[in-house]
Amino acid sequence: MSAYESGHDALRSHTTAEEQLFGFWVFLMSDLVLFALLFAVYATMTSATAGGPGAKQVFGLGSVAIQTGVLLASSFTIGMATLAMTYGRSRGSLLLWLAVTLALGVLFLGLEVRDLMAMYAKGAPPTRSGFLSAFFVLVPTHGLHVTAGCVWIVTMIVQVLTFGRSGDVKTRILRLSLFWHFLDVVWVGIFTFVYLQGLA
Repeated sequence: MSAYESGHDALRSHTTAEEQLFGFWVFLMSDLVLFALLFAVYATMTSATAGGPGAKQVFGLGSVAIQTGVLLASSFTIGMATLAMTYGRSRGSLLLWLAVTLALGVLFLGLEVRDLMAMYAKGAPPTRSGFLSAFFVLVPTHGLHVTAGCVWIVTMIVQVLTFGRSGDVKTRILRLSLFWHFLDVVWVGIFTFVYLQGLA
């Protein structure tokens, strides 16, 4: 293969990767619209308690603060995984950081499920009022996204073990990292707008 052909193939590969990342950014923006709509619905329903419990009666800031810390820590670890993928000499560090991110994601989900079950125990199911219906759509939708991210991490761990750090695997991990950071940003919005404002 000539130097020209090699350079042409590298340029085509780079262009393809850029197009894939751009397409993924479009997907994230469409997902952002979804969450914006859910936030808007929740904002209109905060006072629609129908005589049932409100935010101050059902929210616990301590547990939610821990969840926030866990998810922010996972944002750091997925960033470290990206750096390990780019600059690491072995795939071991990449796998380690992906595994730590997965563990933090599962821990976050466990804490969230525990809090939602506690709300049920307090007599605050989603069918109780418009406020609770909006809450149980917004927060678990984020949780479903985190669950999808965890499944994606498992998939990437398998692919790294199978294919190593190939170009396609690197591109998929970059998209995974963008998705995970996006979920962290959305959660900060939920923590601020739903929990902190609700308990103020």
